[in-house]
Amino acid sequence: MNLSSSHRLRAVLTGVAMAVTLTLATANGAPAQESGAKSAQTKADKKKGHDTKTQDSKAGKDSSKAASIGTFGEWGAYETQGKSKTCYALAQPKTREPGKVKRDAAYIFISYRPAENVKNEISIIMGFAMKDGGEAQATIGDDEYGLIAKGSNAWIKNPAEENRFIDAMKKGSKLVVKASSTKGKVTTDTYPLAGLSQALDKVRKECQ
Repeated sequence: MNLSSSHRLRAVLTGVAMAVTLTLATANGAPAQESGAKSAQTKADKKKGHDTKTQDSKAGKDSSKAASIGTFGEWGAYETQGKSKTCYALAQPKTREPGKVKRDAAYIFISYRPAENVKNEISIIMGFAMKDGGEAQATIGDDEYGLIAKGSNAWIKNPAEENRFIDAMKKGSKLVVKASSTKGKVTTDTYPLAGLSQALDKVRKECQ
């Protein structure tokens, strides 16, 4: 399955958001493990022939102006000022299965980019390499959504479902993401959803 131009663009923007978040995490004394996520993604991009220099340069400029704008339950709200303003809600999984498998930190982002009229754009960092164009699943209660992968990133396969996906997250108690690595090992990450609605309200307010 080939990635659409929309998903390719999201790969770059997810890398930018990740760099911003890692800068904030480092400043707050977060574990060094989290810095490995950007390093692993950069290595994966270089191996696939992607030009990471422009992306890293943009991320560096934006990260110096990044700021946490609130913490709500298990979710954080962030804002970055660069050439264009970006705001996003972010969370990490509460549990990861199997527990003994080593991998980088995982995150889910819900981004707003008002200059591009983008709202509710969902990106998931799995923390390990997946087969490009491969499929994964996100489950909220009885609802299941298909994901598409590139490197260590995953997105909702059908972007038109993003608003419905977020509505389900607001009503649910947990999000379960399952994906296979390039070696065929299946990982299950479970995200708590407490605080999501408040984090998104803050993000919308700052990026309206």
